[in-house]
Formats: sequence, structure tokens, C-alpha cells
Amino acid sequence: QVQLVESGGGSVQAGGSLRLSCTASGDTNSNKCMAWFRQAPRKEREGVAVIRTRAGSTYYTDSVKGRFTISQDNAKNTVYLQMNSLKPEDTAMYYCAASNNLFCGTPVEAWYRYWGQGTQVTVSS
Repeated sequence: QVQLVESGGGSVQAGGSLRLSCTASGDTNSNKCMAWFRQAPRKEREGVAVIRTRAGSTYYTDSVKGRFTISQDNAKNTVYLQMNSLKPEDTAMYYCAASNNLFCGTPVEAWYRYWGQGTQVTVSS
């Protein structure tokens, strides 16, 4: 079992920045990937960014490339999502997720077994 706790959400104006954190506990050695997903009102949940925990390789969905950065601090079992140049369309509930699936390098929701409770990000224009 893996437990995930997110923090760092909030409200900002367009163009601003936020950093989300996700701290994992439990059987973290089994994690192959950590990812951030988001779900806006009346929309499906979408994968935003992924980091492979051993290789450190990353994946970003097109809409956030060049603005968001996913990183990890293995000593703290923590993954971060630095979000810059935020736009109103980034408004969503952001979820941290962990996967031990071999194909977790792309954020397919079904491959992620463990989820955090979510943290709200609101960007005003």
C-alpha cells in the first residue's frame, strides 16, 4: 500500500505560479512512476505530468509543456509540480498518483493504483 498526500494548491491570477507537493509513504519502493492528473469541472480527468522514479525521465501533456515542471526528492519521497505562467484553463483539482505498472511513463489513469485526495488550483483572469 502507498499513501499520497498533496499540498500547495491555492488561488492565483493568470501568469502566476504555484508549486504542488506530493509526499508518499508506505511501500514506496514499488513505485515506478509518480504522476499528476487534474480534473476540471464537467471534464474528464487528464494526465498532466509523469516522472519515472528511478530514471528520472519525464512526460508532459502538450498543454503544459514549457510551463510545468515535475521533479522529485527521493530522500523525502516527495514529488513536486512547479506550475508557471498559469492560465485560467489550468483551473482544476490536481491529484497525485503512483504506479508500479511497466507502462506508467504515459499517464493512463487505469495504470495508476494509488491516488491522493487532491488539491484545488484556481487561476483567475
